[in-house]
Amino acid sequence: MPTHAFPPRHTPPAPVRVCRPAVLRSQIRSACALGAALLCLVAQPALAQSDRCSELPPPSVTIKHFDEPVTFNTRFSYKELTHLGAAAVRPGQQVLGLTRGKAVVQFASEMPTYRDPTQRWECFSPQITLTIGFSPMTVYVAKEFPEGSCAYQEIYAHEQRHVKTYQAHLASMEISLGETLRRRFATGRPWRGEQGEARAQLLREIQERWTPYVQREFTRGDAAQALLDTPEEYERVASSCDGEIRKRLR
Repeated sequence: MPTHAFPPRHTPPAPVRVCRPAVLRSQIRSACALGAALLCLVAQPALAQSDRCSELPPPSVTIKHFDEPVTFNTRFSYKELTHLGAAAVRPGQQVLGLTRGKAVVQFASEMPTYRDPTQRWECFSPQITLTIGFSPMTVYVAKEFPEGSCAYQEIYAHEQRHVKTYQAHLASMEISLGETLRRRFATGRPWRGEQGEARAQLLREIQERWTPYVQREFTRGDAAQALLDTPEEYERVASSCDGEIRKRLR
């Protein structure tokens, strides 16, 4: 009754550097302090334009999850399930039931933007949505144990514990990922940088740093899944129903 294995670990790259609007304001004040009247007259419209950044909505992060029903499959024999779950079973074990989930990570982003007419800089507000879940998640029970039989109920009940453990881990991920991503992206004010550069860096950061990060967070649930598949639990299930399961495996 093994569970699905997820992608390998990665080391995230360093975070992208983002310039803040305060940099431009300090430069304008310094120029005016020099008493260069003409420069100040030119800079003031630029300051007014930079204030347009404040009209953008604040950056935000939204976490969603797939609400996809669990599917059930009773078409495979226990020998086929043993082969299907071979990567996670101990030698000599026979797989009577199996729960497999494919972890899915989807980032979507909208970026309301104000661009400087000089085409030198822009400010934008990342609106990031992360959707996570399992698509599909399938519970298998070997076809040697017909639905409604005592053996089927024992195996099915064990696999349901795997499903609930997956779901509990997913709920925990929604909270922890929300906190982590909001610290990084929900900065309270729009981001600023050279036109096209900062936006491109942000998208690369999501792809190269945060997508692998979320995938690694899925693997943290493996330990809880392993606790369900102890030798004692295997023995308990195999010995249940007055030996019905052992008889069918002969």
